[in-house]
Amino acid sequence: MKKSLDEIAALEKAISKKYGKQATKDPRSDWDEEKEAEYLKQSKKASLKREKIKAKQERVEINGIFVSKKLLSKEEDSRTCPVCKNYSFKQSDDVYMIKYNCCFDCWAEHVDGREDRWKKGWRPNET
Repeated sequence: MKKSLDEIAALEKAISKKYGKQATKDPRSDWDEEKEAEYLKQSKKASLKREKIKAKQERVEINGIFVSKKLLSKEEDSRTCPVCKNYSFKQSDDVYMIKYNCCFDCWAEHVDGREDRWKKGWRPNET
């Protein structure tokens, strides 16, 4: 059912009387280039803020466990053993990673007693 123009005008008049002229005013009538520029600036700022929040909440899978990306430093690769590819949080592995470029478990299995061979570049097969 279509309303006639008289009914629409009466409705707008009633709304204007109850809520003020601003309630029935076309929002585009006050819009200008300055307001448009300000709106775009605020919109871009809000978008950047949302992207930062999203990046902080992003999770990364490490050995089947999801860890917040913000907890990982740029040195993430230095915590992964190049031999067995396991990620380690153990402090004991830090010493072996620095000296032998492998975790403690790999050191015990492949390096212990065979340091000369290891230092010459021998590494176990990936299988």
